[in-house]
This record gives sequence, structure tokens and C-alpha cells, in this order.
Amino acid sequence: MDMQISLLDRLFDSGLLIDTGVEGVYARSGTFEDVITAFEGLIDRFAGNTGAEVIRFPPGMNRAHFEGSGYMKNFPQLAGTVHSFCGCELDHQNLIKCMAEGSDWTEGQKASDIVLTPAACYPLYPIVARRGPLASGGALFNIQSYCFRHEPSNDPARMQLFRMREFVRLGRPEDVMAFRGEWMEKGKELMGSLEMPVEVDVANDPFFGRAGRLLKNNQRDQNLKFELLIPINSVANPTACMSFNYHQDHFGSTWGLKTADGETAHTACVGFGLERIALALFHHHGLDPKLWPASVRKALGH
Repeated sequence: MDMQISLLDRLFDSGLLIDTGVEGVYARSGTFEDVITAFEGLIDRFAGNTGAEVIRFPPGMNRAHFEGSGYMKNFPQLAGTVHSFCGCELDHQNLIKCMAEGSDWTEGQKASDIVLTPAACYPLYPIVARRGPLASGGALFNIQSYCFRHEPSNDPARMQLFRMREFVRLGRPEDVMAFRGEWMEKGKELMGSLEMPVEVDVANDPFFGRAGRLLKNNQRDQNLKFELLIPINSVANPTACMSFNYHQDHFGSTWGLKTADGETAHTACVGFGLERIALALFHHHGLDPKLWPASVRKALGH
């Protein structure tokens, strides 16, 4: 049995995660949720009084905004849509018959105006665009959302439904780059306070297809994405638990985001994979938080 299955079984056996019968979709125990709540408090303490606007998003977003983002061009393999029954009474009878026969009852479903949120920052940009030009110093947002990515796996660190906490900076290129650089240092310090073995390395998003290979190379060559890695299932292949992304003017151009002086805004974000960080803590310090090192419990406010 490999390490991924072994870790997942330990999490199930301890009750920290609860099997739903679908790979990558798990219920969480109170203890698991307490760790995430404590970690989010640590994030806020490290961030300090930034004046960031706080927004918490639901797990679904506006389908038209999703389509406008270009996500399907780059990551169709990860997307999830919300379909619903929109038929008449006869259609309903046919649906019931299909279910009784064990045939495909979903054929009559139609796409709704909602898609599952792929990344916490995606619903943000069209909202900011409606407000008009940014203030003179740009803007900073503190956001969180449940996110979905269709990649079933027995690796508990690769869930299909998970929470992402982000700080998103919008403004001039030099300002958002400085923000990202500052958080790359803060991220290492934050994880160091939890006695985690970390490394930061250049990375790329999982762009799809032949054209995606070029996008991956460009993203790496320009150092647009870095990840903070922590071993969870493998020392040789540690898991990305934080990411530090510079989008250049991609979202600014897509949504018409403007700085106070009329230039296209650049954006950057730092993202925390909340479930992954909780898993890293359980993996490195044990499945009972009461037995974690005193310095770790103190950092988390326990």
C-alpha cells in the first residue's frame, strides 16, 4: 500500500476526514476545522492591519464571468459546471424511469447560470471592475472561497473541493510585484513558526493541451508563479501549500481594470491551500493537535 493510501486511511481511521464514497470529496471533523480556523487566525496576525477589504465567496460563481475569464481555454480538464432539471412533467417521468433502469438520467439536465469556482480570486475581478478605476494606491482584498477542480485522486492533499484563502493586490506593476515579494518572505516565516520543512520554487499552472506546454514554459521563464512546498505524501515530490502569483495585466485587460491614472491594472495574489496546510500539520506533528509541539500550539493560539 502506497503512502497516499496509508495517509488517507489514517485520516479516515482517526475521524479527521470522513469518506463520502467519492475520491477527493470528504467531510471534515470538528478537530480538522478547528485547525483551519486557527491557521486562518495566524494568517491574519502575520498580515497585520493592511486595510484589505474582506470578501467571502460561495463555492459557485457567475457562469458569464467564468466564461469571460478564459478559464476554459486554459484548464478545461479541471472545470465543473452546475446543471439542473428544466423539463416538464413528462420529462420528469422519463427521468424517474431512467433512474429506475439504471440508465443515464442526466442527459436532460441543462447548464445553469452557475459554475463551480475554480480559484478564489476569479469572482473578484468583475466585481472590482464594476466599481470603476482603482484608488491612487491600488487595492488589496482578503478573500476566501471553496473551490472545485476535477482531478479525482486518493491523495488527500489533492481534493476536488477545497478552500483557498487569498490576498489579492491590484495596482501598478511595481506595487503588485513588491507585494508578492513581501509575501514570499512572510510565507516562509509563517510556516517556520509552525515548524514546517519548506522550500519555495518556481512553478506553473496545469495548462491544457499542446498550446498549454508553451504557456507553462513562458510562465516559468518569466517567474510568474512560485509555490511554497511542504512534504506530505512524498519528500521527493512535496505538495504546494502556498502560491505566489503575478498575473501581469491578464485580469486587468480581461476585465478593464484601470489604475487611478488610467493605465491597465496589474494583479498579484498569495494563496493558501487551507486543507493542504492542515494535512501538512497532521502529517508532520501527529493526528492529535493536543500533542503537537508547544511552539506550534502557541503559534496557532492553542
